[in-house]
Amino acid sequence: MWDALFINARLATMADAGYGLIDDGAVAVKDGRIVWLGAMAALPAPAAELAAVVHDEAGRLLTPGLVDAHTHIVHAGERCSDFVLRNGGAGRNEIAAAGGGVRGTMYQTRATSDEALYEQTARRVRELIAHGVTTFESKSGYGLDFETELRIMRVSRELGRRLPVTVRSTFLGAHGVGPEYDGRPDDYVAFLARTVLPAAVQQDLVDAVDGFCDRLGFNHAQIGVLFDAATAFGLPVKLHADQYNEFGAGAVVAKYKGLSADHLEYASEATVRAMAEADTVAGLLPGANWTLLETARPPVELFRRYGLSMMVATNNNPSSSPTCSPTMMMNMATHMFRITPEEALLGFTRVGAKALGLAADRGTLERGKVADFAVWNVAHPAELSYRIAVNPCRRVVKDGAVIYDAPPLHIAERAGRA
Repeated sequence: MWDALFINARLATMADAGYGLIDDGAVAVKDGRIVWLGAMAALPAPAAELAAVVHDEAGRLLTPGLVDAHTHIVHAGERCSDFVLRNGGAGRNEIAAAGGGVRGTMYQTRATSDEALYEQTARRVRELIAHGVTTFESKSGYGLDFETELRIMRVSRELGRRLPVTVRSTFLGAHGVGPEYDGRPDDYVAFLARTVLPAAVQQDLVDAVDGFCDRLGFNHAQIGVLFDAATAFGLPVKLHADQYNEFGAGAVVAKYKGLSADHLEYASEATVRAMAEADTVAGLLPGANWTLLETARPPVELFRRYGLSMMVATNNNPSSSPTCSPTMMMNMATHMFRITPEEALLGFTRVGAKALGLAADRGTLERGKVADFAVWNVAHPAELSYRIAVNPCRRVVKDGAVIYDAPPLHIAERAGRA
């Protein structure tokens, strides 16, 4: 018998062109993998005879579990103060001078114990799961020193061990220059490449390497030092690229056949062409555009013209994208970036998995892939982008087992109605 069978669902397989819809569909699970899927009419026997557990989804939409391919979710504290200052017209420098920005979170994170850091982060991760996420990326970058960068990645690993979710740990020591290295960015990058990264590899804490390449961040040569070290360890790379100005950063990560270049508001056609040739994913992060009041938009038409895959992610972080809502990000991306609802859902499923190097076993509903699903109280996949600030997630399945069921909404009616 199969371990579980999910019946009476509208399947959005996301495997081929379009949503890959199968109406009146079913998915069977054995040993944590999809072993059968198709129309209910094609089942070889009555459902109750085929599986130990049968879940009747009553016509709900069933998609692959969402893949959130860009988060900074491990951090201490929040930065509502940044929001208040920005809302009052303050810029990056003024916010940093007031104790905010990356360094504000860095100091809080450095001062927080491992267990407190885990507990603060786990609350956010549980919220991601309740929004349909079964796999996410977790970046370091709020330590900017040896000890805390490793502690953040250690917490990322612990999240994957203690919670029913797949976590990919990314080393983002090049998020900014650590205060101990002020005025010495070359020395700081050498420290990351020669000291921190080797230790993270030796302790099995890292799956990929990221950096912030911009006139406000690290230059091409400095990122090259870090990426050369990553490549020597066999680690894939990705990049925060061309967010605040055109810097050719997307082309830098493309040179290394990187997984993704994210943000890209100011990416040039030459950069897009280089990314297309390298098959590097374009990462769209609408939460940051919204929060930072950024009017520039990623060149989506260029991405389409050159055939780039587009990932969409929450970019969960305490300042520029304090959200755990993939569906809200889908809504923002369709409105602000003018991508289609189909592209938005692909960005959180098939392309999200590609952006983490995991496309071989998740991101679509196909036989042999991991049985990670999200079940939604909607009739059509476009509704996931359509509704504003609504979480229609009904159920989440990880490795074939139900890990989340949305509680029923009970609101008592007043007594004595006419």
